[in-house]
Amino acid sequence: MGALDEEHFDVELENGMKLGCLELGLEGEPETVAIEDAVKVLLEGLGEDVNREGLKKTPLRVAKALREGTRGYKQKVKDIVQGALFPEVGLDNEVGQAGGAGGLVVVRDLDHFSYCESCLLPFQVKCHVGYVPSGQRVVGLSKLSRVADIFAKRLQEPQRLADEVCLALHYGIKPAGVAVVLQCLHIHFPNLETAFLDPNHQGWVKILVSAGSGVFENENSDVWVDFLGLLKFRGINVEKIQTRDPIKSWCPSCSSSGAKISSELAPANPGMVSAVASILRSLGEDPSRKELVETPSHFVKWLMNFQNTNLEMKLNGFVFGKTDPHKTNGEASCNKKHIHSELNLSFWSQCEHHLLPFHGVVHIGYFRPEGLNPIGKSLLQSIVHFYGFKLQVQERLTRQIAETVSSILGDVMVVVEASHTCMISRGIEKFGSSTATIAVLGQFSNDPAARAIFLQSIPNITTSGV
Repeated sequence: MGALDEEHFDVELENGMKLGCLELGLEGEPETVAIEDAVKVLLEGLGEDVNREGLKKTPLRVAKALREGTRGYKQKVKDIVQGALFPEVGLDNEVGQAGGAGGLVVVRDLDHFSYCESCLLPFQVKCHVGYVPSGQRVVGLSKLSRVADIFAKRLQEPQRLADEVCLALHYGIKPAGVAVVLQCLHIHFPNLETAFLDPNHQGWVKILVSAGSGVFENENSDVWVDFLGLLKFRGINVEKIQTRDPIKSWCPSCSSSGAKISSELAPANPGMVSAVASILRSLGEDPSRKELVETPSHFVKWLMNFQNTNLEMKLNGFVFGKTDPHKTNGEASCNKKHIHSELNLSFWSQCEHHLLPFHGVVHIGYFRPEGLNPIGKSLLQSIVHFYGFKLQVQERLTRQIAETVSSILGDVMVVVEASHTCMISRGIEKFGSSTATIAVLGQFSNDPAARAIFLQSIPNITTSGV
């Protein structure tokens, strides 16, 4: 690649960003502008300066992410399925099993995401689709995923999503029957107080739902047994599939635990609630629809966990920023020091660029004088939570934790491992990807052996509680 000076690079980068936005057909559109204005109201309600460097483009980023994540409202199944049906001789119109040529077709492990209609937080979907061909028709396999994506890219709840995908494929392909099983995971953020009090907080709500048409309408049919058997082969516990009996909402904002958390917060800011309702309208939804009536309040109450506060940190007798780090270092210099590791401290945070959650674990290493007990884990966890519950970027979060711990302990190394919702909910769809950031202060800065020892102490499989 040829050399490119900094000025020309900046110009090309800016032009590229503008072109990308124009290609999406978003920038300047009334719906996008309305969402941008609403996001500014939300940021101001959090006590943030919408003109500070990290937030200047947040309203546009959020608008683009939301419109990308709900593009299914403007897509039609027939546009995808038409032209993707192929003739296959030997398929019987009635059962699709003529001479054994038209057996069950199953596509498993299709990754999607959707936005929860109860709280506007994204949730992950692993979709499994089966159908029995009929009428001498089979469909291109990629179209099964694309049809599922149309309905996933709308405000949803799991059972309705399964039903809509099933019926759309049934009427689009006209098979002998369609079966759909969805594994859905909804992130369950605690609020700040709950995070401090409940270190074992479970950060995911999981549900397994199904839908069937045609030969799959009977849940006890042989063809269902075959389909579920192929899912069991992939390690899916099909016994946990929810029945269609009325059940309480799976969303944490509507569940008993979610209601308890929400009730501990102040009433939602009316201006912020109206702003979220405006976002719903801009996405093509009706905020008065019964499933959406409480959604703006749920979203605002959750968002207020990350309001900009300047509370002085007083934890376990320490007043951060006022301790004397030289005292700790002086004591350590008189003794042989050992590296102590505190691993898998869970955290939850909110990306300030897209207003989307990210979460993971923090590993902290520090030198401990021989004969002295290590610092309490609860104190380090409190520091992590304090900086997590703000609008953040992972790089800043890592640095802030390192600087605060260093003010107590001196030499410190911090590793943060996180999964970012924005990596799956903006069209990138990098499911399972994670980001690691490192901050090194004091002796760790010039001691490669010490850094290596600490990194080797981090387990291959971390447990974040989420």
